[in-house]
Amino acid sequence: MKKQNTTPKGNNGKAQSREWFEALIIAALVATILRMFVVESYRIPTGSMEKTLLAGDFLFVNKFVYGARVPFTDITFPKVHDVRQGDIIVFKFPRDRSLNYIKRCIALPGDTLEIRNQQLLVNGKLFPLPPHGQYIGTKMPPGVPEFQIFPAMSDYNKDNYGPIHIPRKGDVVSLTPATLPLYRDLIADEGHTVSLVGDQVFIDGAAANRYSVGRNYYFAMGDNRDNSLDSRYWGFLPESDLVGQAMMVYWSWDPDLPLVFDPVEKIASIRWNRIGLTVH
Repeated sequence: MKKQNTTPKGNNGKAQSREWFEALIIAALVATILRMFVVESYRIPTGSMEKTLLAGDFLFVNKFVYGARVPFTDITFPKVHDVRQGDIIVFKFPRDRSLNYIKRCIALPGDTLEIRNQQLLVNGKLFPLPPHGQYIGTKMPPGVPEFQIFPAMSDYNKDNYGPIHIPRKGDVVSLTPATLPLYRDLIADEGHTVSLVGDQVFIDGAAANRYSVGRNYYFAMGDNRDNSLDSRYWGFLPESDLVGQAMMVYWSWDPDLPLVFDPVEKIASIRWNRIGLTVH
């Protein structure tokens, strides 16, 4: 005799609902892990990287390549490779770590950087403007200081800058009233209090004329050299603030058109030729 299925239909429905719920939870966990440690989406909010990247581009960012960090800890995964000169990097803005910025890495820890009449030199060698880089402003002459330039009290400007040494872990730097603007934020960010009393620098309340750098730092600039809030204005980028390397544009449209009020124009603004574009 054929055995009849005695499982109530209601129980079948509950089992299927539970399976769907478990599948959704697992998918959410996998997506969260991927976002935290492997790949994250990033939107270009400004024109600082034009024309390499456009405002309204949406990118995938490889977080694993430089060694993803476990949130709220100092634990990092092994890196695939170090940051390379010319990489387009996403990082936490050193002056407000709730914000992510994207720029091109121009100089590495231990490098010496200088800009002469818009010509960028790293270790004495010309670093050419990227293929889609641009200047859109008026060239500034040497010796004319620019407002908010880094370091403070220098005669640098966006077109004539340095020479400046990019700090490397283990470097011992001299501390004087003249050099303190270069290293004050770096020392404070590494967990110390720093002050100047007369001509004497104090670190954690003790007189100091030298400081041993505890981290590696980088120098980042936008490809749109006249419209970029970058290391020329806020200083060195700590290695600990790196988020990842830009990989690919997966979506792009005009960011100034509102989707809610003008959906047809918004959809018409999709830049199909940029979708799938490799970032370099």
